[in-house]
Amino acid sequence: MPLALAVSDLRKTFTRPAVAGIDLSIRPGEFYGLLGPNGAGKTTTLRMVAGLLKPDSGGVEVFGVDLRQDPIAAKRLIAWLPDEPLLYDKLTVSEYLEFVAGLWQMEPGRAERNARALLERLDLWAHRDERCEGFSRGMKQKAVLAGALIHEPRLLILDEPLTGLDASIARQVKDLLLERARGGCTIILTTHILEVAERLVDRIGIIQSGRLVAEGTLDELRTTAGRTGGTLEEVFLRLVDPAGGGAAAVGPAPIPPMPPTESVSP
Repeated sequence: MPLALAVSDLRKTFTRPAVAGIDLSIRPGEFYGLLGPNGAGKTTTLRMVAGLLKPDSGGVEVFGVDLRQDPIAAKRLIAWLPDEPLLYDKLTVSEYLEFVAGLWQMEPGRAERNARALLERLDLWAHRDERCEGFSRGMKQKAVLAGALIHEPRLLILDEPLTGLDASIARQVKDLLLERARGGCTIILTTHILEVAERLVDRIGIIQSGRLVAEGTLDELRTTAGRTGGTLEEVFLRLVDPAGGGAAAVGPAPIPPMPPTESVSP
């Protein structure tokens, strides 16, 4: 089985190098956290992976499909959720999901079933005929997550999905993401809320100055950082601080075998 995501020597320069030769190998069904300080290159990397930004060099394959050679086929496997929920405010949430399903050329019956299941799961069914302009940020975030999931993507890319959400809505979002990961969806998450990453992800990559400086499970990163039993925050700060002796000497860890997962219906 091909990797869910294979990134090789990915590079992008604006006024300075933003991404400077990143390699990633992510297995199907893996929940992967991509972490780093502000300006480290996380969002630029994910925008290139999603096909929204052209890299200067390097390669991206999504489930064996080369993004450069066959971008349409690769993008059909992906959903991208930016940090700011972008909706058509004059549409109701039902109309928004119908619109998104139409863009993916989904069969109407399947689109309707998926939309209902997602709206019910995210407690939006009672609001299905309300315009998005009246939604709170949390409701908007849930609506765009439903839009990202409606076509059942195999690779879900989330850029700061929990920013600005209250505890109740954040819990709903996290529970849904874990369900999808258990059902076989591969998820890549960026977040500055390290406690969330510590609880959710299977494996972590840490970016600094456009380079992947550390990668592995939390226990592997603890060993690398010399912080046995430390929190992810403690490990992260050790690895991104060259004075601490971690970042300069750390390389990616091998990919551990994935445990068997149970299928979850959409």
